[in-house]
Amino acid sequence: QVEYLLKKICTAMSVELNCCELDDYLSQEPQGQGGLTVWQFLDMVNSGRFLRGIEQEAISMAIEEVYQEVIEDVLKQARSPTHPGAQTPSCPDPVFDPGVSWAQGYLWKKGQLRRNWSERWFTLKPSVLSYYMSEERKEKKGSITLDKHCCVEVLPDRDGKRCMFCVKTSSRTYEMSASDTRQRQEWTLAIQTAIRLQAEGKKSLHKDLKQKRREQREQREQRKAAKEEETQRLKQLQEEKERKLQELELLKEAQRQAEILLQEEEQRRRQQHEEMQRTLEIQLREAEQARASMQAEMVLKEAEAERQRKRIQELEDMQERLQEALQQEVKARQDEEAVRYAQARLLAEEEEKLKQLMKLKEEQEEYIIKTQREKQVLKQEMENKNKCLEEAQKQLEEVRVNRQRADQDVMAAQRKLHQASTNVKHWNVQMNRLMHPIGPGDKRTNVSGGFTGYQPLLSQRESSFK
Repeated sequence: QVEYLLKKICTAMSVELNCCELDDYLSQEPQGQGGLTVWQFLDMVNSGRFLRGIEQEAISMAIEEVYQEVIEDVLKQARSPTHPGAQTPSCPDPVFDPGVSWAQGYLWKKGQLRRNWSERWFTLKPSVLSYYMSEERKEKKGSITLDKHCCVEVLPDRDGKRCMFCVKTSSRTYEMSASDTRQRQEWTLAIQTAIRLQAEGKKSLHKDLKQKRREQREQREQRKAAKEEETQRLKQLQEEKERKLQELELLKEAQRQAEILLQEEEQRRRQQHEEMQRTLEIQLREAEQARASMQAEMVLKEAEAERQRKRIQELEDMQERLQEALQQEVKARQDEEAVRYAQARLLAEEEEKLKQLMKLKEEQEEYIIKTQREKQVLKQEMENKNKCLEEAQKQLEEVRVNRQRADQDVMAAQRKLHQASTNVKHWNVQMNRLMHPIGPGDKRTNVSGGFTGYQPLLSQRESSFK
């Protein structure tokens, strides 16, 4: 408001206001923060600080003109050049309308009844255009009420008058003449402004402008506060951004460390995998070698079993021959009935030995059957070992357990084979003892006259059984 009033006063005096000096003054004075009172403002103007080189009378006249415009709502005040000593300042209003000037002045007005032209002092307000006999405004000659139905029109020159215009109301048309074209344009624009204010329902232009300036100041303050708030928010966002960037750097560093650890872990796991692979390959090779050795041993065992079967077959043939010899011996006993009575006890013993031999034969057959079963068990165990080896390639963690189990089974089989070999050797020794042929003994006559030819043979057979 101070700046606005100073501008109005400077415009009335046709000088330019130094706004920078005013801003410095308002910022330095203690009352500048809370505003200036009217008396402080008048003291500031009367001090001549901002209006250097201007007479006090000119300042008083300018203040009076601003008072009439702002307080009395005078929209148009122009001095007519026809008045003696009158001056025509043309200072455009920089605030409410660029085309409106202000200064009180004279206009020629055409009468309604006598139709003559008279010079009158006109004063324009938002609701009325008043005209007086002179500029002292002691004798009011009339007024023109302005409303939204009024209008202003420019008229052509006639009756020796130039720069004519008229104001039309709902009841009458007022014809007037200005001193020049510029003054007519200023008056028409000012009257149109007053009519516009009435159409908009505004009683005072300066109060409306004051309200607008207040709203503009509030908007500027709000924008300033919003700008400060935005600046603060941007500062907070910048700090948050910097903090986020630092956290991001820390996260990147942690990610790099994690990647390094992950690479080390991957390399270590790869090395462990390679070592495990090599270990498993070695174990597989050892298992293959063990299987090959077991297969070779099984081949040897099969060859040994084949030899045992051949020897058993030979024993069976020998047994058949022995049975034939026994049959022949029985026949010989039947032929020699006399000797049979004498050798009854020996024959009974011989029959007992034969029973033991048959029992041994049965035991031998059972052992052969048992050996075949054990062979089948060994074959089944070999098949299980092969399956275990195949599963060892799919399940690497169970290779060691399966191999130990296979080793235990192989050791058990070896023990069984060793035991079987020992038993076979034992029976071979027994059969070798039985393989000696039974020959006839010398015929001797005992004291009682009996036949004693078979006594050495029975004694030899009894010793062989023992």
